[in-house]
Amino acid sequence: MIALGGGWDEALAPLFSDQRYLKIREFLKKEYSTHVVYPDMYDLYNCFRFTPIDQVKAVILGQDPYHEPGQAHGLCFSVKKGVPLPPSLQNIFKELKSDLGIIEPNCGDLTKWAKRGVLLLNTTLTVREHQANSHSKCGWAWFTDSVIEIISERCKNVVFILWGANARSKAPLIDQSKHLILQCAHPSPLSAYNGFFGCKFFSKTNYYLAAHDREPIDWDLN
Repeated sequence: MIALGGGWDEALAPLFSDQRYLKIREFLKKEYSTHVVYPDMYDLYNCFRFTPIDQVKAVILGQDPYHEPGQAHGLCFSVKKGVPLPPSLQNIFKELKSDLGIIEPNCGDLTKWAKRGVLLLNTTLTVREHQANSHSKCGWAWFTDSVIEIISERCKNVVFILWGANARSKAPLIDQSKHLILQCAHPSPLSAYNGFFGCKFFSKTNYYLAAHDREPIDWDLN
């Protein structure tokens, strides 16, 4: 039985009892026993464990976890302490400095953001080593789409940060009368100059939160 805390067990109970989730679970049992899969199974639901549902201020959507050793630990775009910063995360930190003047951190662990109300959700939660998108068809899309819909329904005045086509495709799941959607190009070096740099989503998020009587997010990881 999964125990997440932070109100997620009750909120996600219908998903965890759904036959579609049970199929994902059976798939993962086989994958973890026969292949190297990231993140570690004990880190799989970290995005929920670190960010209680009633404290969600912003949702950043990633695609699937990093697929090289030592990187993924259950939070999108985040890598463990001591791991070199992936290019997309380097660009996120560059935009953070440009937007808010925050010195670029040398550690890519985003757990502090998660504990400050930023749900760091990948749309696919697992991946085989060295094989990007290898689990994208196993059913995770249904699960994470449902999570987005639950947040949209249960929460108020959340900022959804959608970087890149995969994340932006989720916009129809979000009630725009209750929440703010910010969307632009992905921070990958392949697309960052097509609208990611200069998007100022960190300051825009805090402006929106303050305007709706919610405490702004401390984005400083230093």
